[in-house]
Formats: sequence, C-alpha cells, structure tokens
Amino acid sequence: QVQLVESGGGVVQAGGSLRLTCAASGRIYGIGVMAWYRRAPGKQRELVATTTDGLTTTYGDSVRGRFTVSRDNAKKTIYLQMNSLNPDDTAVYFCNAKIRAFPYTDREIDYWGQGTQVTVSP
Repeated sequence: QVQLVESGGGVVQAGGSLRLTCAASGRIYGIGVMAWYRRAPGKQRELVATTTDGLTTTYGDSVRGRFTVSRDNAKKTIYLQMNSLNPDDTAVYFCNAKIRAFPYTDREIDYWGQGTQVTVSP
C-alpha cells in the first residue's frame, strides 16, 4: 500500500515562512513527477509546484519567486519551502506523486496525500 504523508503545515503571520514535507512509503518501484497543489476555501485546486528529478521544477505564477520545491530521491520525499507568505496562501496543501507501484511495468499511478492546512494571518 503506497502512502503519501504530508507534514509541516500550521499557522504563521504574513511575511513568515513554513516548510512542508511529503514522504512516500510502501511498495514503490519508481517515482516520476512529484508536485504540490493547494485548495483555498471556495476556490478550485491550484498547482503550486512540480519537480521531476529535483532539478527540473515548475511553479505557479502566484508563488514563483517565493516558494521553492525540492526533492530527496533516496528518501522518496518532496519539500516545499514557503517564504514571504501572505493571507492568499491560506489553503490546504496536497502532495501528489506519480508512482510505479507494480514491477515489470512503466505504468504510473497518481497518489495523493491527505493534505495539510496552512493558515497565514494578516
């Protein structure tokens, strides 16, 4: 059973920083793209950042320059360093990974974490 477990959310004042962590566990034969998404109250899910191998990254327009995504392949873990937070960043943040959960196939399955709440106060 593959699981993604996020941690690191919390309450922070505007201008502050938080670091989110998401660790994959279970029977894993390979991990492709890993990503962070978020969903703010009353809004649709938004892509925050992706990383394919820890070196190739993409960011959503609203977080570029403030957030940094990184990855430790050996630990099967993705991180999101969030700086200069503002109230618009308040959301539930979800980890996503495309994982090869079966041997002898390149088929990847989308897995999601349970989400971690980030609240930024004015």
